[in-house]
Amino acid sequence: HVCVEEGEWGEWISEILTPWVARLVVCRPEKRRGLKSDACDARELAERLRTNRTGPPVYKPSVEWDRLREAVRLESKLTQDLTRTKLRLNSLYHRRGVTCPNGDLYLPRHRSKWVTKLPPSGRPCAELWGEQIDLLGELREKAERQMHAAAAKFPVWKTLQTAPGIAEKRAAILIATVVTPHRFRTKRQFWSYCGLGIVTRSTSDWVQQSGRWVRAAVIETRGLNRASNRPLKAVFKGASQSARSMLPPNPFRDHYDRMLEAGTKPNLAQLTLARKLAAIVLAMWKTESEY
Repeated sequence: HVCVEEGEWGEWISEILTPWVARLVVCRPEKRRGLKSDACDARELAERLRTNRTGPPVYKPSVEWDRLREAVRLESKLTQDLTRTKLRLNSLYHRRGVTCPNGDLYLPRHRSKWVTKLPPSGRPCAELWGEQIDLLGELREKAERQMHAAAAKFPVWKTLQTAPGIAEKRAAILIATVVTPHRFRTKRQFWSYCGLGIVTRSTSDWVQQSGRWVRAAVIETRGLNRASNRPLKAVFKGASQSARSMLPPNPFRDHYDRMLEAGTKPNLAQLTLARKLAAIVLAMWKTESEY
């Protein structure tokens, strides 16, 4: 029996050792005080495995999912690099008091017009940032095509695209991250995994009555759970916004308007749509049926 902490090598170690051990557990690292060394960490992991204190194990899919998962990671990293470069270019203009509300300075055909608004000292930098944006845009499009080609090998990819707001890219991210919907018994477990679970408990929920501590009768919403998968949360938040803006007849938009008329705040109404859409996608995936 082997227990390893989740980290950069977690997937690789799991792939190598699974055929050779009776049980392999990949657990989340815990913060602890005291001396820290490889020997102490190994003994602590062994003790957690022996006493069954490893917690929910980190799910590691089989090798057949590696190509899609790597393609999704590559597309995500290139998107982050492209966004970071655009912010740097925007910061260069902002330092000189030049604002561009419509984003024309990122386009090659308008770039020369905006470069002339900078002093001669900042123009070479702006031109290089612009070239990097063009290259990253081409690389991201190539990575997105590779991601779609890898996702097309799974029949459920076409099925998930029939859900409102779930297009090719979001369906590929869903498949690469979740792998199988049967990991989740109910929709509430899936909500917590996606970061859409409602937290109603805190350390201040106890009040003193008649000399003893009892739980307060009023249950308030404390926010969303933080231990979640951020890409999935972004997928369903973006999908809910896309579903709300679809052309009529649009039941998502009607439901959103009814919640606003009832006094629900816009951010909470948007969260409700995201939770509803996550439950719909999970049910579609389990039954392998279209929307």
